[in-house]
Amino acid sequence: MNTQLFSAFLLITLILVLTPGPIVTLVISTGATRGTRAALMTVAGSTVGNAVLISAIAFGLNIVIEYTAAIFEVLRWAGAAYLIYLGIQAWRHAGRDVALTTAPSHGVYFRRGFFVAISNPKTIAFFTAFLPQFIDATLPAGHQLVVMCVVSVLMAGVTDSGWALMAAAGRNFFLRKANAKLLGRLSGLALIGGGVWLSLARRPG
Repeated sequence: MNTQLFSAFLLITLILVLTPGPIVTLVISTGATRGTRAALMTVAGSTVGNAVLISAIAFGLNIVIEYTAAIFEVLRWAGAAYLIYLGIQAWRHAGRDVALTTAPSHGVYFRRGFFVAISNPKTIAFFTAFLPQFIDATLPAGHQLVVMCVVSVLMAGVTDSGWALMAAAGRNFFLRKANAKLLGRLSGLALIGGGVWLSLARRPG
């Protein structure tokens, strides 16, 4: 690996994964309302989704670049619609006693995380536009791509897990009757806002 290029890649990727987006919004909402396990299952799903998406971009970069416009548009609208749907559900159920409602299976949280991650245009735009810039042409490209993919997925998984644990830690406060309805509606608005953001996202270049 080229140390200078890889250091720059790490810094920029860290900024990307720390910037709140659709995944972070979903993880925090889930952790605050459903607890640590549900939030971490959401993170597990988003991590797998990130791994699939980043690997597809990295190893099929030429094809992805050629068809990026179509891929970006399909995923953008699918992700936007799904986040808005989750936001509406969160708003409708705001204030309900979570203890008295049937919790979805862990598989539901996993699938939510996976779908939001794999339809995230921020990830598509970033890795499609910038990944080639961190490849040293004098070294084997395959090895560099593998390292960057693995590191990116791990960094996102760790930071998302941190958000999940912090949200779950404050769950008791948020689930008090006085706060539960407010949290549900704020979560709903945040998810709907994330969906609107995705619908307005534009392909770089």
